[in-house]
Amino acid sequence: MLDIKIIRENAEEVKESIKKRNSPVDLDDFLEKDKQKNEIKVELDKKRARKNKVSKEIPNLTNEEKKDKISEMKFLSDEIKSEEEKLKTLELEIKEIHRIIPNFLHKNIVIWKDDTENVVFKTIWKLREFDFEPKDHHDLWINKDFIDKKKASEVTGARFYYLKWDLVLLQYAIINFTFSVLTNEEILKEIIEKNNLNVSSKPFTPIIPPLMVAYSTMEKMWRLHPMDDRYCHPEDSQALIWSAEHTLWPIHMGETIEEKDLPLRYFANTPAFRREAWTYGKDTRWIFRVHQFDKIEMEIFSSSKTWVEEQKLMVAIQSYLTEQLWLPHQIMDICSWDIWKPDFRQFDIETFFPWQNAYRETHTSDYMTNFQSYSLNTKIQLEDWTKEYAHMNDATAFALWRIIAAIMENYQTKDWDIVIPEVLIPFMGGKKII
Repeated sequence: MLDIKIIRENAEEVKESIKKRNSPVDLDDFLEKDKQKNEIKVELDKKRARKNKVSKEIPNLTNEEKKDKISEMKFLSDEIKSEEEKLKTLELEIKEIHRIIPNFLHKNIVIWKDDTENVVFKTIWKLREFDFEPKDHHDLWINKDFIDKKKASEVTGARFYYLKWDLVLLQYAIINFTFSVLTNEEILKEIIEKNNLNVSSKPFTPIIPPLMVAYSTMEKMWRLHPMDDRYCHPEDSQALIWSAEHTLWPIHMGETIEEKDLPLRYFANTPAFRREAWTYGKDTRWIFRVHQFDKIEMEIFSSSKTWVEEQKLMVAIQSYLTEQLWLPHQIMDICSWDIWKPDFRQFDIETFFPWQNAYRETHTSDYMTNFQSYSLNTKIQLEDWTKEYAHMNDATAFALWRIIAAIMENYQTKDWDIVIPEVLIPFMGGKKII
């Protein structure tokens, strides 16, 4: 969340961000409550100091004088208790509002009212021309017995699946291909040079993170709410992760990182668990709205000096990975209405699905400034010995089910087979068609 001092000093800019996002936050109410809180604290300090002074005076007084001082002590104690209760209530109200105050917005973000007005930043690859009517990925995998949603719904419930046969091999091929890119400094150098970036070619560190995270940690990252969209374990105050960033973001919680060690780059392949509480009846035929899927996520910790280049690198990596699969895609600059509340800047990649004749979101890249590191207390020790809160970027390398669906639709044949993208063949044991 935003540093409360920054909110006080930049109230008009915060209000502007709230307005542009159409966010339901009354900042004037927040600031008034914050002012009242500080006034109560001042009065409490005075009354506590007076009470301490009186308590020290009592032993040296006559019995008559003691009665007056004891009465004053009782009065002060009652006043202090009343003020403390007011303060506790006020602090809870402030916390609730503070929790939903969004981050600032980048000056170049387009201010529009809905996601239909996101801006196409760049389009890559021409669309494939089919000499037959392309089928959707649902029909393709049912025809090949690659997936069993019926049995999964009997065993677990709706929007789960059993993945089978060569599609399992394809998923692991994509995972291994992605690992081979993110851990390879030479490939990262190529991506950096191609995109004229001024950034280190330091490889990403692979991580296997926890799949559950404490409510208190989720709250710090603005990811606990809405709780009805999380799979939660109330007895232990834990939730299953939506994505690997939920346990990659706090990997340096409460730590100070030396600037010389930056950037710190991590990635992880994990299941993602989502109740999709707000999408009832949406995309149920396909795999865009399932409750469990696998996802490779990238995370970068940097300073305020380098975040711009780090986000450009993440988007460049996303595009490179998709480009290596020869999948048509476009990079989207996300408008103010559609951007996540913690994000300062967001880009999405949408990949083309021939059967739908439409681009669908497959990747997201988020830059959050120090919005989350403030709550997580993750700091950078700069070379001049000053400190700042770390700047954090995260991005999807691949949401595996969505990219598998895109491959199936773009690489299908008239005979219902799927041609394997050339770059994945070595990771498929030489298989070229499934």
